[in-house]
Amino acid sequence: MAHDVSVVGLYILDVLGRPVDAIPEGGNVEFIDEIRLTVAGTAGGTVVDLAKLGLSCLAVGAVGDDEKADFVLATLQRFGVDTAQMQRLKGVATSATILNIRRNGDRPALHARGASDHFDVPADHLDAVLAAPIVHLGGTGLLAKLDGEPSRKLLAAAKERGRITTFDLLGANDGTLGLIEPLFPYIDYFMPSIEEAKQISGAGDVESAGRFFLDRGVKHCVFTLGEDGVCFMDASGSVVRERAFEIQVVDTTGCGDAFDAGYITALHHKMDLTTALNFAQASAALVATGLGSDAGIRSFEETLAFMNSAPRKAA
Repeated sequence: MAHDVSVVGLYILDVLGRPVDAIPEGGNVEFIDEIRLTVAGTAGGTVVDLAKLGLSCLAVGAVGDDEKADFVLATLQRFGVDTAQMQRLKGVATSATILNIRRNGDRPALHARGASDHFDVPADHLDAVLAAPIVHLGGTGLLAKLDGEPSRKLLAAAKERGRITTFDLLGANDGTLGLIEPLFPYIDYFMPSIEEAKQISGAGDVESAGRFFLDRGVKHCVFTLGEDGVCFMDASGSVVRERAFEIQVVDTTGCGDAFDAGYITALHHKMDLTTALNFAQASAALVATGLGSDAGIRSFEETLAFMNSAPRKAA
């Protein structure tokens, strides 16, 4: 089966509740409006959104041998995602997160590391994993076995095959640069939040952060700026900014993953740059209007209609 995109990396089960104003003291109970289970992670959330946007997707990651894995795999399959390259690992739990969503959309998280730390792509699977024209690696920083040199080899093999590579990470810290710098020459589109980009580069502003990564081999930087929109930069010196959409935020969980999915979808459809940036922002904005990383997005057509009709934030 031919796929449009291969999505490699972090697959998580999210348990979300909203609105959470405080954790009850002792053994007390507070009532909230909504609880959901979703497939999430910088690969899992992205692949679900890609499938909803109409792309044929191969999921490449790992789950454990537990009830959480049953849910993750069944949900991916329900959305039409090919799970043939999802590893089910015995003796470990599926990576999972509990998110308490505040009324303003903030999402303090409690994460249990699991199968994603034990995931790698065997050499004899590379042809299948890298067959799609676009390869997304998502979740570096929480992929203990794949992080570092294995990721460099994976992306290098993708480029040797002529693939477009997109990249996002999670949990940037002082050690992240050493982990990802060897990957830069093999990354076509680097898509972190501006907070992550500044943390890694030490830069004080958007354009300085972009130049930091471009000077080290990244082909294009696509930084999400939250309510300030998005900034695209490339090695030629081009800088393009687009304003964010005006929405009522419910939950920001998975907005970065949705942005990645929107931008990958735009690459698949060969949209012009401005349209691509706005389609990616529309995907992220829709997810922020509901609870969980797969909320809001229904289809390619509805996302396109939202992009063309939703108001923008003031300049």
